[in-house]
Amino acid sequence: MLNIKKTVKDGNAVIAPEGRLDTITAPELEAAIKETLPGTTYLTLDLKNLEYISSAGLRVLLSAQKAMNAQGEMKVCNVNDTIMEIFEVTGFCDVLTIE
Repeated sequence: MLNIKKTVKDGNAVIAPEGRLDTITAPELEAAIKETLPGTTYLTLDLKNLEYISSAGLRVLLSAQKAMNAQGEMKVCNVNDTIMEIFEVTGFCDVLTIE
């Protein structure tokens, strides 16, 4: 299960997925990001409450990064050790701005 909290103000958007980001839930996050992108110049993905991410979830993050490269900036914050290990193994540490 995935819950998504989203706040948007003055071109800044914060999206905070909570739970498991996998093949079943990745389309939910993808839809939330796509509807937020128009007019967004700074996107923050707050992963504080993300428990798990699969390759499908990684694909969504990569797609968001590519879109934001064309129109602004994106950062990922509050990454727990489990998710960080996945980012390191997959090379996403080199692709994403992680704080």
